[in-house]
Amino acid sequence: MNFLAHLHIADHCHSDLMGNLLGDFVKGDPSKQYCRDISNGIKLHRFVDRITDHHPIVEECKPHFSGVARRFAPIALDMFWDHCLAKHWSEFDSDSLEQFVAYAYHNVNEQITDALPPRFLLLHSRMWSGGWLQSYRELENIEFALHRMSQRSPRMADLTTTFKVLDNEYTDLEAKFSSLYQDVLRQSFDFHQQLINS
Repeated sequence: MNFLAHLHIADHCHSDLMGNLLGDFVKGDPSKQYCRDISNGIKLHRFVDRITDHHPIVEECKPHFSGVARRFAPIALDMFWDHCLAKHWSEFDSDSLEQFVAYAYHNVNEQITDALPPRFLLLHSRMWSGGWLQSYRELENIEFALHRMSQRSPRMADLTTTFKVLDNEYTDLEAKFSSLYQDVLRQSFDFHQQLINS
């Protein structure tokens, strides 16, 4: 799951949206660095990453990727699941995608301070102004995002090879999304309930 799914899962679980976005930018024990709500959001983000990467449905999808693309399958699939969520948004939320994005931006932006990780602040600026979350509805924007990510370092260059797999296996991969996401929502809600009651 990528940014859109993490925000939607956070909202579904009544978890802190900022914390769930921060998940990839914080190392170590978040409870030593942030308030309880944000810390729990970071923990929920990590939980979602963990269960998604090893989910039986995702394991069924990974063999579609071969050669150099296989190593980057988890990243490509995370982006693809955001595409599926954006495309099938009305199945999972009563508000429109545009309404949710506006709400999420307002919620996160209210908590922005210079004390947050610089890489996160850069992401925050670019993601909302660039309309990334809405753009995920179109598959070609997933290709663009993968290309952008592949330029971060030489070791990421082969990430671009994964888009051909997503395109060629689109129907089969898309068909698996609904069951996967419903299960992730259920497990995430239960996990967050345990967090706030502990």
